[in-house]
Amino acid sequence: MKRAYAIDPYVIDTLMADLVGHDHRPSAFLVYLAILAAAAEGRAALSFADLAERTGLSKRTVQYAIAALRKRALIEISKTGPTEVPDYRPLSPWRR
Repeated sequence: MKRAYAIDPYVIDTLMADLVGHDHRPSAFLVYLAILAAAAEGRAALSFADLAERTGLSKRTVQYAIAALRKRALIEISKTGPTEVPDYRPLSPWRR
């Protein structure tokens, strides 16, 4: 089954170069794309293991990527408890 994803041109034209080239965090770009793809309803509940499997990265690398994305205000994270799977919402701060 093929899926089609609509990606804002800014993500490819600007954000990719910014995260990969400027910040030297290609893993953050991959994790952002994985969250964006999974968040069809606006949010996605994904564990570090889920994100690692989707991106081919290690869990630790995913943790670093999540921290970088959060710091750049590119994702919002919510959890109902300390052991619950995080709920991610990809943000588009360039659309303000």
